[in-house]
Amino acid sequence: MTKNDGTVNQGNSSWSGKRILVTGSTGFIGRNLTPMLEKAQYQLLAPRRSDYDLTEQDHVRRLFADTHPDIVFHLAGLVGGILVNKEKPAQFCYQNLIMGTTVLHEAWRAGVGKYISLIGGCSYPAEAPSPISEKELWNGYPQPESAPYSMAKKMAVTLAQSYRRQYGFNAIILVPGNIYGPEDNFDLKNSHVIPALIRKFHKAKLSGQDEVVAWGSGKPIRDFIYIQDACEAILLAASKYDGSEIINLSSGVETSISELVETISELVGYTGKIRWDTSKPDGQMFKGFDVARMHEWLGYSCRTSLREGLVKTIAWFESNYGTARLTAQI
Repeated sequence: MTKNDGTVNQGNSSWSGKRILVTGSTGFIGRNLTPMLEKAQYQLLAPRRSDYDLTEQDHVRRLFADTHPDIVFHLAGLVGGILVNKEKPAQFCYQNLIMGTTVLHEAWRAGVGKYISLIGGCSYPAEAPSPISEKELWNGYPQPESAPYSMAKKMAVTLAQSYRRQYGFNAIILVPGNIYGPEDNFDLKNSHVIPALIRKFHKAKLSGQDEVVAWGSGKPIRDFIYIQDACEAILLAASKYDGSEIINLSSGVETSISELVETISELVGYTGKIRWDTSKPDGQMFKGFDVARMHEWLGYSCRTSLREGLVKTIAWFESNYGTARLTAQI
C-alpha cells in the first residue's frame, strides 16, 4: 500500500540480524517498547543514560561508534506536565532541541538505515480544530504553557524531511496521543494528567482525605492511548512505513478531563469529594486526534478502551508502588 510519498512494506522480516538502538530505554515508552523488541529477538542496544550525554555531540558520536546500529528508535527527551514546563521553559526547549538534532544527524552520519522518533500532540497549534489532522502541524503556534518544548519537538519533523530530501535518509516521525500506562512517571508535580490523578486519588484513599483537588475546570477534551497500543503502533510504523509525512497514533476517542477524573476516582475506590482548582491551567481546550492515517496507512486500530487501560494502570501502580517512579529529576 502506498500513500503520498510513504510506502508500506511487507512487515519486519528484513530486520532479522539487525542491530537496534533505543535511546531513552529507561523512560516511560522505552520501558514498554524494549521488552517487545527483546521478545521479537532483535539485537537490542539500550545504552545507560549515565554513559552517554545526548546533549553533547561528542558523546552521541561516540555512542554510534560504539554500537554501530542499523535501526534507531530515538525516544530520549525531557518530558513533564504543564506546571514544570512553565517553570523550566529554557531547559525543556534546549535539551529536546539539541538531542533531537544531534541524534538524527549522527544517525545519518553513521549510515543508519531507519530512524524512528516521536513528537507530542502538544506540538500542534493551540487553535487547531479537533480532532486534529496531521495537516494542521504548521497552521499556528502551540499552547503557550508548553510551547518551548513543543516547538523543539516540532523541529524534528523539519529535520527528518530535510535529511530525507538531501540525503535520502529514511527518518519517520510519529505523533502519539496522550499515552498512559504501567511504568509511567507518577510524580505529582512533573507528571501528566492520568498518572498524577491515579497517585492523588490513591493517596487520598489511603489517608482518608475528605477532598481531592483537581487542576483546572475539567472542561478540556483529550484523546488517550494505552501504552501497549502505542508501542504496537510504533513498531508497526517502524516496520511498514517509509514516508516523510507524520502519523497520529491514538485512540480517536475524545474524553473530558472531568469524566476522566470521575472514572479514576471510581476505579481507585475513593469516595470523598472532588474540588476543581480553576487557578491552575487547563492547557489546550480541545485536543482529539484524527487517526485516519493510522487506520489507512498502517492498518492499525487501538485495542484497549480507556476504562480497561485505567484498570490495568491502577493495578500496576498499586502493585508496584514501592518501585514506581514517584519523583522525577528535572
